[in-house]
Amino acid sequence: MSKFEAGMEAMVDMYIYETTTLLEQLDQILMKTESASSFGEEDINEIFRIMHTIKGSSAMMGLENMSTLAHAIEDMFFIIREEKPVITNTRDLYELVFNASDLLKAEIELLQEDSYSPTDFSGAKQKIFDFVDILKGKAPSGGTDQSAAQPPAAAPQAAAPAEQKSSEFTAVRVFFEDDCKMENLRALLIINKIRDDCEKLEYEPADIETNPESAKKIIENGFIIRFKPNGPVENITREIEEALNVKSYEFISAPAQSAPAKEEKAPAASAPAQPQQASPAAEKKTEPAPQKEEGASVEQINNLLAQSKGSGAKQSLISVNLNKLDQLLDMVGEIVITEAMVTANPDLKGLQLDNFQKAARQLRKLTDELQDIVMSIRMVPLSGAFNKMTRIVRDMKVKLNKDVDLVFEGEETEVDKSVIDNLNDPLMHMVRNAMDHGIEDTAEERIAKGKPAKGTITLSAYNASGEVIIVVSDDGKGIDPAKVLAKAKKNGLLTKPEKDYTEKEIYNLIMLPGFSTNEVVTEYSGRGVGMDVVRKNIEKIGGSVSVDSKFGQGTNFIIKIPLSLAIVDGMEVTVGKSIFTIPINSIKESFKLKPKQLIKDTSGKEMIMIRGECYPLIRLYDIYGLEPSYTDLFSGIIILVEAEGKSACLFADELIGEQQVVVKPFSPLLNNFKVKQNGMAGCTILGDGSITIILDVNNIISNF
Repeated sequence: MSKFEAGMEAMVDMYIYETTTLLEQLDQILMKTESASSFGEEDINEIFRIMHTIKGSSAMMGLENMSTLAHAIEDMFFIIREEKPVITNTRDLYELVFNASDLLKAEIELLQEDSYSPTDFSGAKQKIFDFVDILKGKAPSGGTDQSAAQPPAAAPQAAAPAEQKSSEFTAVRVFFEDDCKMENLRALLIINKIRDDCEKLEYEPADIETNPESAKKIIENGFIIRFKPNGPVENITREIEEALNVKSYEFISAPAQSAPAKEEKAPAASAPAQPQQASPAAEKKTEPAPQKEEGASVEQINNLLAQSKGSGAKQSLISVNLNKLDQLLDMVGEIVITEAMVTANPDLKGLQLDNFQKAARQLRKLTDELQDIVMSIRMVPLSGAFNKMTRIVRDMKVKLNKDVDLVFEGEETEVDKSVIDNLNDPLMHMVRNAMDHGIEDTAEERIAKGKPAKGTITLSAYNASGEVIIVVSDDGKGIDPAKVLAKAKKNGLLTKPEKDYTEKEIYNLIMLPGFSTNEVVTEYSGRGVGMDVVRKNIEKIGGSVSVDSKFGQGTNFIIKIPLSLAIVDGMEVTVGKSIFTIPINSIKESFKLKPKQLIKDTSGKEMIMIRGECYPLIRLYDIYGLEPSYTDLFSGIIILVEAEGKSACLFADELIGEQQVVVKPFSPLLNNFKVKQNGMAGCTILGDGSITIILDVNNIISNF
């Protein structure tokens, strides 16, 4: 962010956040209207307001290239709104706006780099100007003058004859507070505020939007506004008074019929008065005047800069740096560990400490509440990540000429913010894979298979046993296991004989680095990268990804991620000298085995009968190669666990008790040893300083 001065970090963060949000809203509106094949009046107004806000806030930040590009789009939609031209080629209109949105998003990313230099948008702007000429019924000019696309209301009106000004216009000179900075943009805020209340409007200097040097002229001579109001002049002057950082204003001239009203405010003068003679602006009210929607975002940034006082408005939402939330979460985790160190201190064993135990229970209650509050702050719905996929599907539909619906299910499911940030890239890869590999190339091909002509990609999410399951599914061609196996063999990726691979293992071969079944490199696939990146990114957040497919019917990519990456309630068990933690929400019951409950299936595997149901028995010491205290099933403890509708019985030496633990992720280096696939979700530090492994029940059952 070398372009910005020191101390502007808060403003830059606010600008980036608001502009990104507005561009996402713009994409949603465009895709909705494109799907409906029509622009509603409210849609046009909303696009106009979005671009107007981006234009103003970008100008305030000194980002002239972004401001002028947004200005060009704003002007185009002004013409569409006011003149209602017949648009014969809506595809070009959508491509222009989508392209502008992409350029602005890319520029936002560049802004956050240390070595930023503005991008030249002249080519994109010229295409917009040419389209505006077509809307006006002219031949495209092909020039670079932006004024060709400016509607009358977006620029100062042509200078009227002196007699007309004196008879029609009221002229006001505005002075801003000393050292308030960026006077030209503060003047622009006033113009935006009063524009809708004026029949005619012009101002001096006229280049306040594009020329930062105009701020010096305003400091020296004041900002002159000439207007013909729609209603009483007092409405305009009231808005000027209530604008931020206005020190004073004076009337320069007025229509004859309105002279008496103005004399009440300030003595009429035939010549401009000196700044020291200006009447002070009315004292600002504690309740701010209602802001116009199209200017509100810019003025929020302005508030941050000016740090204006006296506003009685209450702020119900604030944006917080995610790093601060991460630090807060880490601190809560340390508190939980420290609490365990105190309450489980071995020095307290055997002591009768009733008051201490009472205080410890109260401390646990408070730490639980603190944890819940911190986690709720960090939880955000998946809808934001899902909605970003609509743009990808839309662009690929156009370029691949495929008719596809994108369907959301359970998008209101909430996950930790850090999880969301790491999900965007994996979701994008899987949606692109479904569009390019999955959905058939033609509608005729789908109809021949007895499918609807239009394909469907579904993004669904739901909670299950403390995890969030996200499924990206399509009803396309599916994966040919024979083709995958042959490709893996050709690339030397097989680690055992072909006949030993199950269908599920074959599908998961596509997650290996460099694997691709595409014979031709396209814009979207065939480069041998993608799915291994998906797996690595999901493993970074403690999750896993698997593939399920039916050849000819469709494919499901199943992502399992922890609901949060922080703190879980667990049951500690011992296996020999090792301690393991099993998440409480995975445990159904624990018990001592009775002889009549132990049976064997037809293949000789041990099973346990519980209330008429048979469950497989898994000895934890066998999985991890440990020396147990008990090998006799009747001496140890049986724990019935469940995950994703599958149940099994785990055999351990004994239960230690319930303990709240802080989940610490494994080092990425351990991913080479497939620790997650072997049923280890993470580790934690106990109160006595020892380390325990947190078990992933689902993977243990799946791999048994």
